[in-house]
Amino acid sequence: MLEALKSLAERSVLERLVLLVDHVVGAEPAATDRLRGHVGRTLRVEVGGWPDLLPALPPLVFRVTPAGLIEWLDEPPASPADLRVTVEAANPARVLLELAAGRRPTIAVDGDARFATDVNWLIENLRWDIQDDLARVVGDAPARELARFGGAVAGAIGKAARTLTDLAARRGGSAAEPPTR
Repeated sequence: MLEALKSLAERSVLERLVLLVDHVVGAEPAATDRLRGHVGRTLRVEVGGWPDLLPALPPLVFRVTPAGLIEWLDEPPASPADLRVTVEAANPARVLLELAAGRRPTIAVDGDARFATDVNWLIENLRWDIQDDLARVVGDAPARELARFGGAVAGAIGKAARTLTDLAARRGGSAAEPPTR
């Protein structure tokens, strides 16, 4: 029963993640145009070097739809993916700190070069306009203040994460490891 609940939660999170990505991609016509050139192609995201002590993360496979959006394939196709992205996560805490600091984790890309170029463009250029979405719910003025406050919090978290990762890099260790004495 616990496994069934875990599976249901994973599925629910992934479905909502895809909805969020599609919302962000759909708000930018240049993004959907780029993806329409890859209709039917698949992208496989894997985690490399994941610690054995943590539950294994399954690979995630997505397909580009005719609308220029993505869909999650809960049953990966038998054929190899057109593009495979492996995120190095031997130290998951460090990866999270890198992301919080606004840096990309170490990744390896294998597959179609044109598809990889367009996916990279999406990663580099798309941003979620949270203020615009909030304004539809609470109005312009409250949305502006909430976005300003959220930006300040995110900036502080990013600065702290950059400081931690820089200190760890100078020390030659990991930001998730306790300091040695």
